[in-house]
Amino acid sequence: MSSAPPLLAARGLAKTIGPRILFSDATLTLGPQARVGLLGLNGAGKSTLLRVLGGEETPDAGTVERRIGAHVAYLTQEPELAPEKTAEQIVAEGLGVWSEVSARYQALSDELAKGGDPDVLAEHTQLAEHMDRLGGWSREHEVLRLLENLGMREPQKVAASMSGGERRRVALARLLISSPDLAILDEPTNHLDAETITWLERYFESTFSGALLVVTHDRYFLDAVCTEIVELEHGKLSFFEGGYSDYLEEKAVRLALADRAEQTRLNLVRRETEWLRRGAKARTTKQKARIDRANSLIDQGPPPDAAKVSFGGLEKVAARAGKIVLELDGVQIARNDRTLVRSLTMGMRVGDRVGIVGPNGAGKSSLLSVVEDELLPVRGTVKKGLHTKLAHFDQTRSRLEESWSVYDNVAGWEGAELTGGGQVDLGDEQVDLRVYLEKFLFDRHKQRQVVGSLSGGERARVALAKTLRSGANLLLLDEPTNDLDTFTLSALEDLLERWPVALLVVSHDRYFLNRVATRILILDGKGDATIYGGNYETYERLLAEKKAAELEVAKPAKISEAPKPAKQAASKSGLTYAERIEFDKILDVVAEAEIRVSELSVKLTDPSLYSAGQDAMKKAKTEHDEAEAKLATLMARWEELEAKKAAAK
Repeated sequence: MSSAPPLLAARGLAKTIGPRILFSDATLTLGPQARVGLLGLNGAGKSTLLRVLGGEETPDAGTVERRIGAHVAYLTQEPELAPEKTAEQIVAEGLGVWSEVSARYQALSDELAKGGDPDVLAEHTQLAEHMDRLGGWSREHEVLRLLENLGMREPQKVAASMSGGERRRVALARLLISSPDLAILDEPTNHLDAETITWLERYFESTFSGALLVVTHDRYFLDAVCTEIVELEHGKLSFFEGGYSDYLEEKAVRLALADRAEQTRLNLVRRETEWLRRGAKARTTKQKARIDRANSLIDQGPPPDAAKVSFGGLEKVAARAGKIVLELDGVQIARNDRTLVRSLTMGMRVGDRVGIVGPNGAGKSSLLSVVEDELLPVRGTVKKGLHTKLAHFDQTRSRLEESWSVYDNVAGWEGAELTGGGQVDLGDEQVDLRVYLEKFLFDRHKQRQVVGSLSGGERARVALAKTLRSGANLLLLDEPTNDLDTFTLSALEDLLERWPVALLVVSHDRYFLNRVATRILILDGKGDATIYGGNYETYERLLAEKKAAELEVAKPAKISEAPKPAKQAASKSGLTYAERIEFDKILDVVAEAEIRVSELSVKLTDPSLYSAGQDAMKKAKTEHDEAEAKLATLMARWEELEAKKAAAK
C-alpha cells in the first residue's frame, strides 16, 4: 500500500436540498493511484457530491482537504467555455500550469548558469520532476492530437457555434492536457461514440498518471478503468473493491446477507411480540431488559429498500403490428449537401432490435428523422406497415415542455394534473397515470414539479415514461442511455428484451447494445452502411475476422498457385446461379430459425428454468442469443438477395 499522503480527504460531508438529505456523514479518501467510479440512482446526489469535492460547491457540514500543491480538475456536465474562443485555444488553456512551470524552470536555468545558490538548484530539480509529471518538455502538439482523438475535427470552430457534445469534448481535452493530479469527471462518456470511448479507456489505462473519480453510466468503462466502486444510496457511501462486475457480485452478496439479517430480526420480533402479548411484566431487571430489547427490535424496522425503476407490465403497452413494421429500400440521406448514407436497404419485423453505430456526424440521428418522416430521403423509399405506430425518444429530450409538470408532460397536455386526466393501457387493464409514473420513481410530490427544474437523469426518465406509454410498436431511441443511472438502464434492457416491438436505437453504450441489439447497423461517416447480425460483441468479432481475411487476401500469391476460376456471371435476375438456389430456399430457412427463436423464448419464461441453477439459465440465454443472431444474419442475407434481384429489374 502506498505511503504517499492522499490527494483529497473528505470527512463528514452533508448536503440537503429543502427537506431532502442528499448525503450525510460522507467520508472519502482519494490517494495518488485512485481509480474510483461513483454509482447511484438519478437524483441521489452524485453530481452534487462531485461539485463539493471539486470545490465548486460548499457542503452544509464536513470538510474537504486537498494536498498542498495538488492540481484537482473537475469536468461538469455543462462546461462553460468562452464563446469567442476556438477549440484549439480553449484546449491550450489546459497547458497553463505546464507553461508556468516551464517558464520558471527556464528562468532558474538562466540563473544557475550565472552561478545560483543551492536553494535555486533544489527548486530547479523539483521543477524538472514536476515537468515530467506534467507530460514532458514539448506538449503544444498534443492539443490537436487530443481534439482529434476525442472526435473534435474542427479545431478552429468557436465555442458559440459548438453543439453540447462538442463543448463537452473540448472541455474534456482541456482537462486531460492539464495533467491533473486528480480528475473528477461527471459523465465524460456522454456524446462520445463507441470508438472514442474505447480510446478514452486506453488513455486512462496507459497514459494518464493521475487519480480519477468518475460518474458514468458506461459499465464497460467502469470495468476497464476503475479499481474501486463507491455507491451513494440513501445518503450514505458504500465501498466495493474492483470494477463494475466485481461490484455487482459483491452487491448481490451484501443484499442476500441483509435479507438474511432482516429475516432473523423479523423472527425475533415475532417471538418477542408473542412474549409481550402474554402479559410479560417487568418484575425483574432481566425481564425489563427483554422488554426493552423487544421494543427496540420493533422500532428498528427493516433496512431501507433502494428505490428502483420498475418496468414490470409495460411490455403489454405496445400495439399489435403486422408482419412487416418498416421497410427501407435504397434510401439515400444527405444534409447540407453532404451525403451521409448512399444507399440503405433494410426490413424490420416485430422483435427486431437494430443498434445504429458510427462516428459523430455519420447520420445516425438523421436516419431516425428519415424514418419519422421529419427528413426526406434524397432517393429511395421508406415504407411503414399498416399497423405501425412510431414513438421517438430524442437525445436532446426536446419533446418535453419545460414549463409543464412531470405529470402533464407524460399525459400529453397542460392541465391534465388538475383534471386528473391520465390513464395508461397495460394490455386489458388500465392503470392511473400517477401509479404509472411511480414506476419511474416520480412520487406524487415529484409529479407536480416542472420539468425545467429537474436534473438530466430525471428529465431522461420523464422522456422515457412519455415514450413508453405511447403504445408504439416501432421505437426510435436516440442515445437513450445518456444521463440514466445503471439501475434504470438494467431495467430498460430487461424490458426491451421481452417487449414485442421493433427497435431502432442509436447508442454508444456497448453494454446496452450487447444486451438489447439483434443486429448492428454501422454508418462509417463516408456514406457506407453495413449490417451485421447479432449484438455489438458479435459485430466486433465479425469485423476482426473480416479484417483478418482482407489481410490474407492482400498477401501476394505464390507463383506456383494456379489461377482461380472466374466468378460465374450474374443472370438476368441479378443473381448468380448459386444465389438463385439460395434465394429459393432462404425463406424456409428463415421460418425454421423463427420457430427456433420462439421455442427458446418460451423456454426462457419457464419458471422451472430458474430453479435449475445458474448454469442452466446461462446455457438457455446463450442458445437464445445465438438463435437470434442466426435469424438476424439470415434476414440480412435475404434482404441483400432481394435487393440484388430487384436492382436487375
